[in-house]
Amino acid sequence: RAEPRSLGSGFVISHDGYILTNAHVVEGAEEINVRLTDKREFKAKLLGADKRTDLAVLKIDSTGLPKLPLGDSSKVRVGEWVVAIGSPFGLDNSVTAGIVSAKQRDTGDYLPFIQTDVAINPGNSGGPLINMRGEVVGINSQIYSRSGGFMGISFSIPMDEAMRVSEQLRASGRVTRGRIGVQIEPVTKEIAESIGLGKAQGALINRIEPGAPADKAGLEAGDVIIKIDGKPIEKSSDLPRVVGNTKPGTKSTVTVFRRGATKDLSIVIAEMEPEKVAKRDPEPEEKP
Repeated sequence: RAEPRSLGSGFVISHDGYILTNAHVVEGAEEINVRLTDKREFKAKLLGADKRTDLAVLKIDSTGLPKLPLGDSSKVRVGEWVVAIGSPFGLDNSVTAGIVSAKQRDTGDYLPFIQTDVAINPGNSGGPLINMRGEVVGINSQIYSRSGGFMGISFSIPMDEAMRVSEQLRASGRVTRGRIGVQIEPVTKEIAESIGLGKAQGALINRIEPGAPADKAGLEAGDVIIKIDGKPIEKSSDLPRVVGNTKPGTKSTVTVFRRGATKDLSIVIAEMEPEKVAKRDPEPEEKP
């Protein structure tokens, strides 16, 4: 019988053969083959994949490989020109161009995506998003589509987030994330006004898991978390990111707004179970 095959893109991040791609590109693969631009082919070993951020690290047996320079994704500006390289519909090394449409787009639990209007199609996944200095600033991961094809909205994983995840995958094959055991909801303008919070900010706790770090630290349902270790929680989606990026076992300070006043509480971050909430909303993203 014919073996099912899938195709995606990736790029070399070290001279000795470490390659970054999307987790969904290699998911379920029994064998992974990497073809370089000079037509050489290698069998690749999957060192680790993280579904939550849709990242995977591969290793090929080679040295002296050219690697792409890494850029600072925090310095990416809306309106700047960027290019994507990949194999849309199997068309190797296609380059498409566009501009950065928005930053910090919340379409995943753990990632603020870079949104662009660069043409991304099936086969582009895992390829680099490159600025005008030739530096990688993102990894092309998803498109918004009603047809399955490109509609002018593409999402890329910021490179600083990707490197943090890839370092953990290289070291141990998995990513450890912090958790505090709360269910949260956004703070609307109406909620902020009703509780006397100056503006709509933070994450409103609607439930606390019994025995979880938040419970032990004395947090209560109805508290609004506005800072963790002095880092502002501007919107509720910032909380899983900040806590998730904190090493389990860390003693942190949570600043909450409770009954008209702010209060600092000490909390010990616990470890999230691996890949428990690896689901993304099925709509509206299509993974190219």
